[in-house]
Amino acid sequence: MTDIKENKKWFAVYVKSRCEKKVSKQLDDIGIESFLPLITRMKQWSDRKKKVEEPLFRSYIFVNITLADYYNVLNVANVVKFITFEKKPVVVPENQITAIKKYICDTDLHEIECDDIDLKEGELVRIKTGQMKDLIGRFIKIKGKHRIIIDIEAVGQSLPINISRSNVERIQQQTN
Repeated sequence: MTDIKENKKWFAVYVKSRCEKKVSKQLDDIGIESFLPLITRMKQWSDRKKKVEEPLFRSYIFVNITLADYYNVLNVANVVKFITFEKKPVVVPENQITAIKKYICDTDLHEIECDDIDLKEGELVRIKTGQMKDLIGRFIKIKGKHRIIIDIEAVGQSLPINISRSNVERIQQQTN
């Protein structure tokens, strides 16, 4: 007897706009494994700020199914279609799903309120988390609402890095 899990593969499904969470729940309710990558962002309205969870990829959900479940997925309300190539559903490799899961766990993605970070051009900053943790660079400029560009010296070259403002801290420059 072969293991059914061996036959399962990941596929991307296109769903109606703003229905991602609802579809994910409906798929789970009928026993179909789904993956909806969500990120937390700080949203600002005229009267308040609030953290909200949003899909990383709008209108897309990943499902781990055998081809026998293909029509069960299509029959879920608000599912539009499978992502296809030459009229065949495209298999998403397991390593890409794993990479997405690691990516959404990286705190650099989470947009956190960081109005208290008031940096001046040329100031030294240290990266607090992620793969570049403890690297030191110079603040160059603000890019958008929550991101900045810093300059890292590496191998005699200057590397501009686009990073979340919440992922850096000012370094007090020591004077001798």
